[in-house]
Amino acid sequence: MKRVLIAVPCHDMVHAKFTRSLMELDKPAGTGFAMIQNTLIYNARNLIARQAVENGFDYVLWLDSDMVFPSYTLKRLLEDMDGRDYVTALCFSRNENSIPCIYYSVDWSVDNAEVKTSADVMSDYPKDSLFEVAGSGFACVMTSTVLLWSMVERYGAPFYPLMGMGEDMTFCFRAKQAGYKLYCDSRIKIGHIGEKIYDEDSYIARKVTMEHYEKARRRMNNEKS
Repeated sequence: MKRVLIAVPCHDMVHAKFTRSLMELDKPAGTGFAMIQNTLIYNARNLIARQAVENGFDYVLWLDSDMVFPSYTLKRLLEDMDGRDYVTALCFSRNENSIPCIYYSVDWSVDNAEVKTSADVMSDYPKDSLFEVAGSGFACVMTSTVLLWSMVERYGAPFYPLMGMGEDMTFCFRAKQAGYKLYCDSRIKIGHIGEKIYDEDSYIARKVTMEHYEKARRRMNNEKS
């Protein structure tokens, strides 16, 4: 049986709604748990990555402490990991202009001492599918320890962020550079805890509102002309 480590890097307190999701998560026997508090999240991630490898786990389920998720999340991600090393659930940013935290492309370069970064948001992602991405946030991601150890051997501290890029996108960029494929399962829908829960429903509702606004604006302009 494959062994999974649930990893929660955090600054200090965790949300009650997150704790409830964690308690209700369907977990196979032998599942481990690591919560490391650190003011620098990338340090916590690097420590957990080494801990997972050294303790013989096969996979790590990374969870941010301001998320809510279905009880089947771990088991479905485990199914997705067959032949894969990285699968993220579908997560969204925590603001009124919420966007999916998955990307068509992620790039980082230095040109004449100027750092250049780019990330193309996958706003029209395939619904209820398993598909390849160039990068994602780390709110709810399962990685193999094969991938983690490969990144540790290459970079020492694979989550240490590149200038101008967060630790999550840095890891994705490095994994892609090393030849790994990254995936998203949009059937696993995660909520981001804020003033409300930011999830796929709120994202679609905002898109519909903006589409209606744009149609109304065009109609008014046509009437004026």
